[in-house]
Amino acid sequence: MIRLTGAVLRVGLTGGIGSGKSSVASRLVQRGAVLIDSDRLAREVVAPGTDGLAEIVAAFSDRVLDADGALDRAALGALVFDDEAARRQLEAITHPRVRARAAELAAGAAPDAIVVNDVPLLVEVGLAPTYHLVVVVQTEVATRLERLTRSRGMSRAEAERRIAAQADDERRRAAADVVLTNDAELADLHGSVDALWHDRLVPYEVNLRQRRAVRPARVALAEADPTWPQQYARLAARIRHAVTPADLRLDHIGSTAVPGLAAKDVIDIQLGVPSLADADGPLAERLADAGFPRLPGEWWDSPRPAGSGRWEKRLHGSADPARPVNLHIRETGSPGWRYALMMRDHLRADPDQRAAYLVFKRELAAAAPDVATYTTAKDPWFDEEHHRAEEWAARTGWRP
Repeated sequence: MIRLTGAVLRVGLTGGIGSGKSSVASRLVQRGAVLIDSDRLAREVVAPGTDGLAEIVAAFSDRVLDADGALDRAALGALVFDDEAARRQLEAITHPRVRARAAELAAGAAPDAIVVNDVPLLVEVGLAPTYHLVVVVQTEVATRLERLTRSRGMSRAEAERRIAAQADDERRRAAADVVLTNDAELADLHGSVDALWHDRLVPYEVNLRQRRAVRPARVALAEADPTWPQQYARLAARIRHAVTPADLRLDHIGSTAVPGLAAKDVIDIQLGVPSLADADGPLAERLADAGFPRLPGEWWDSPRPAGSGRWEKRLHGSADPARPVNLHIRETGSPGWRYALMMRDHLRADPDQRAAYLVFKRELAAAAPDVATYTTAKDPWFDEEHHRAEEWAARTGWRP
């Protein structure tokens, strides 16, 4: 896998065949993006004279060459389209070369570039965690079929077969940070792309390069969002990729991890490390490169039980202006690490206390809308709730 490195913002762009992904790519280039087209690279790495073409011929024979010695893509496609083993063999030859070339091009971009990787099979081959942001272009299947038969001259059967061979819309949405719907006029699509560029991509790039995290200044409770766990899963996959080869535990914590609970629209994530010293070295830089810069200063847990002393941690945020994150790095097994998991699971298990906490949060948000006051004012409630949570943990045999 290619690791996110440096301050260059890398955006993965994908969508099903006939969705209009190329139109989005072209518009992003007009706005100033550096485009890396995986389809073009796929042709480049198997051009005549390359070791990629030589390996394909060794695997599939010279039946896949045309009269001029170039790759006959139609002949190769006929061999692998309905043969999963053959397709996997082909992917093992071409995909690493395409990724390596894409990484080389991204490394050569200007430090303030926004690099867009147009990758048709981004979801299918599991590349989503390697990008700072994934954009999916989504179009109704009927519209895609009409485009493929009209613009590309495919028969309806061939168009249906091509669409069925790719990931479906649900799977793409699960991987998407942004979904651009392309069922209306081209001007509408351009408007959506322009808004994405100005409102999210440009400020994201600046934040990433300057190692600056998004920090909401005011408390605004959002109604429970059923997609919060899915959003956490995307963020966790990105973090896990950034810290590889370390095998560190990640957990979704805080109010957005409790189903049905209104919360600030900030995803809280806990990353367990063997020692906080591990959080102060290369790990911090890897997280910043992946879009999770360290917050300045010295941090310790709040809320925490009264009299428990200072629970140290390291705190990172998100450079993405549309997705605030609190990334709490705590020593695995420490009191703060255990407390975060226990309080989450206690509130998940006790609907009455969950309801009481929600009432308290709403009252507090109305009375103390700034984040610092809101956070400190929650301490007394957590002091009292901590005792109930410990009793629940002992009664149920809970373990982190």
